[in-house]
Amino acid sequence: MSNPDLAIIGAGPAGMAAADEAASLGLSVLLLDEQPTLGGQIYRDVERVAPLRGAVLGQDYLDGLPLAKRMARDGIEHVAGAMVWQVTQDGTITYSKDNCSFEIRAGHILIATGAVERPMPLPGWTLPSVMSVGAGQILLKQSGLIPNEAVLIGSGPLLYVLAYQMLKAKRPPLAMVETQTMGDMAAAMPHLGGALRGWRYLLKGSKLLAALMLGGVKRYTGAKVISLEGEDMLRAVRFEARGKPHRLECQTALLHHGVVPNNQISLSLGLAHSWNQQQTCFCPDLDKWGQTSLSHVFVAGDGAGIGGAKAAELAGKLSALRIAEQAGRISAIALAAKAKSLQALKARELSARPFLDRAYPPFKEAISPKDETIICRCEEVTAGTIRTLAKQGSQGPNQLKTFSRAGMGPCQGRGCGLTVSSLMAEQSGKSMDEVGYFNIRPPLKPVTLGELASLQEEDSRSQA
Repeated sequence: MSNPDLAIIGAGPAGMAAADEAASLGLSVLLLDEQPTLGGQIYRDVERVAPLRGAVLGQDYLDGLPLAKRMARDGIEHVAGAMVWQVTQDGTITYSKDNCSFEIRAGHILIATGAVERPMPLPGWTLPSVMSVGAGQILLKQSGLIPNEAVLIGSGPLLYVLAYQMLKAKRPPLAMVETQTMGDMAAAMPHLGGALRGWRYLLKGSKLLAALMLGGVKRYTGAKVISLEGEDMLRAVRFEARGKPHRLECQTALLHHGVVPNNQISLSLGLAHSWNQQQTCFCPDLDKWGQTSLSHVFVAGDGAGIGGAKAAELAGKLSALRIAEQAGRISAIALAAKAKSLQALKARELSARPFLDRAYPPFKEAISPKDETIICRCEEVTAGTIRTLAKQGSQGPNQLKTFSRAGMGPCQGRGCGLTVSSLMAEQSGKSMDEVGYFNIRPPLKPVTLGELASLQEEDSRSQA
């Protein structure tokens, strides 16, 4: 399918739901995803894993199974293992698969790349055996592996989800070191009324906490001055909680203090982004359909702002409906009729977000790390280096990148970009919108010379 009506990048909840809706309306859909199987991060490899570990992973994970099965319908071509490394404003997508590169041009593009975990730079976070909670979930979903003698550190619902899954697998964490405070909960209380519209999320969270308590999982809240100890590998976690120092020996530490949109593609396209103070991240500027300033480019799911799997599915469907209307497959009247209930359901799904975002904010010590803490792991750049360059007059993240190499490594700023911008805002007194973010340029992922050469060979064959 070289020129589909709709190319979707990402086969998670938003991407699969959009593909299903678009195909049902007669659009040809090309679904590109870097993973070898459907599901994205939330429903990772759900068709294979559901019968094996569905009971441990829970109903929220199993909800992705019927959606994944619908990707076999007519009109959808799923290309697994497709690493998208360039998207241009004219609708051309370049991707690599099996060491070869390919180009397609789509009438519409939907970016459904989901979220990435917010970087959590703490002293010692680069030690072996320190990973993210998301990485812990990947191990469990993909391979059924659970880290040994693990301490979970940070805040947010995903921390409880993994701890509960570990408990159900009879390998509970040694402890949970949580950074949210009573003050955070007090700040969230004005949003409780809205959260009650999404009462299922509150009930689910209460059940998780009750299960962890009954399971004997030790919880420390209001933790601060957190550091990870060790030389050749992690040995212990040190922190303060409720005015007392603690040191927990462990083999693994799993860090997490929220997720942020994976917006590398939308940034590379030069689309407008704004700082979302509620979620403390940059989000693309979109209308209610997920449409960007480029009329043929849409963004749906957590890549547009964090809302969870169900909200992502609904957003994907809404984008697909609007794309179908633009392509002449449905009328404006039919669009409005079909979208009304979806928009209401999406609003209900998102109603708990203001409460959750304020109750579980990012950890301040990781947003503004100590000078000696490495923030760019690829190039081993410390927070102190960023502060020094900002004080010396660096005009923004891109000039600072030139001086420090922060953001020039293989991850291309995914692991340090927000921290760099935050530190520059801290030093300059400017807003995050004024400071901005790295300029993202293709290739979006490392590409070999062989992959580039294969693209040229493909062009030559096409011209012949």
